[in-house]
Amino acid sequence: MKPQPIRGRGTAENPPSRFVPIAVEPEADDDGELPPRTRFLRDDSRSILAYNESPDVGFDASINPYRGCEHGCSWCYARPTHEYLGLSAGLDFETKILVKENAPALLRRELSSSRWKPRVVALSGVTDPYQPIERRLRLTRRCLEVLAEARNPTVIITKNHLVTRDIDLLTELGGYGAAAVSLSVTTLSADLQRVMEPRTATPARRLEAIGRLAAAGVPAGVMVAPVIPGLTDHELPQILAAAADAGATRAGFIMLRLPWTVAPLFQAWLERHFPERSNKVLSRLRSLNGGKLYHAAFGRRQRGEGPFAEQVRQLFEITCSRLGLSGRPAALSSAHFRRPALCGQLELFEIG
Repeated sequence: MKPQPIRGRGTAENPPSRFVPIAVEPEADDDGELPPRTRFLRDDSRSILAYNESPDVGFDASINPYRGCEHGCSWCYARPTHEYLGLSAGLDFETKILVKENAPALLRRELSSSRWKPRVVALSGVTDPYQPIERRLRLTRRCLEVLAEARNPTVIITKNHLVTRDIDLLTELGGYGAAAVSLSVTTLSADLQRVMEPRTATPARRLEAIGRLAAAGVPAGVMVAPVIPGLTDHELPQILAAAADAGATRAGFIMLRLPWTVAPLFQAWLERHFPERSNKVLSRLRSLNGGKLYHAAFGRRQRGEGPFAEQVRQLFEITCSRLGLSGRPAALSSAHFRRPALCGQLELFEIG
C-alpha cells in the first residue's frame, strides 16, 4: 500500500540512505500514523564557507546555515545530501534539520583572515537560508550582518518572503553595489505550490517580496526553478511577466533535476498528486536527458538538450527581451571590502 500524503510535507516516503545498509522503521503513534515532527539538531561544523567549481552557477563560495530544509519541496535536488549523514533523502530531509549554531562567528573568522580574497558569497546554494526556523534562530540574518560589515558581495536565492525582514542589511550592501536577491518562483498556482512546495511562501508573497526589495533599491530578480516539463513549463511567460511587473530586473531558469534518490521520490509524488500527468512529465524529462531522468554533466544538467530544451530556452529569451529582463547574473562589486573585526572566541548559540 502506498503511503498517503502527509499534510505540510513534500513527500510521504523515507527510503534508507544509499550509504547505510541498515534501515530503521520509525514507530507509529496511537492512530497508526507517522508523526513527522521536525527536529533540530546541532551541527558542529568547523567552517562555514563551501566552495564549488561548477560552471553552472555564478559563484564559487556559499553559506548554508542549515542542512536539510523544512520547506519540503518534492523535487529538491539537495535531498541526497542528507544521505551522507546516514539519514534519508525523504522525510528525514525535511524533518531532521541540522543547525550550524556558530555560522556567524565562523564566517567572521574566515572573512577576517588574510587568506580570504573578497568574492561573491551566496546565501543558499544547497538549502534555503530563509526556511521557517530562521524566523526564530536568525542565523541567516546574523551571517548577513557580518557580510554587511565586511561589505562583501552577497547573492541570495530563496522561496521565502522572510528575506524582506533583512531589507535594512541588503540596502546597506546594495549601497556598495554588493547585494542581489532572486526569488525562486516555480508556479503562480497557490494550489500547486501547496502540494509541491508545502512550507514555502505562496507565489503572491514571493512576488510581493520582489516588489519590496526593488522599492528599497535592492537589485531583485526571479529564478523560474525548476521548470517541470508537462506540469509547469507553460507558466514560464506568465511567471516572468508577473515578476517584471513586481519590479524584477533580471531572470533565470533551471530545468527540473532529479539526481539519485530524488527521482523515485518525485515519481511517487507525481503518482500521488498528478497520476494523469505522470507519463507525460517523465517522458519529457527523458527526452531532455538522452533517455534518462537525469544527466549530471555540467552545462547540460540545468537546461537539458534536444528540441524541447531549445523550445524552452527560446521562449525564455524572447519573453525576457520583450519584458526588458536581463538574463545575466547581477554584477557585484568587492571594491569596498574591509575585514570585519575578529571576536575573541566563537559565540555560543542556544537553540532552545
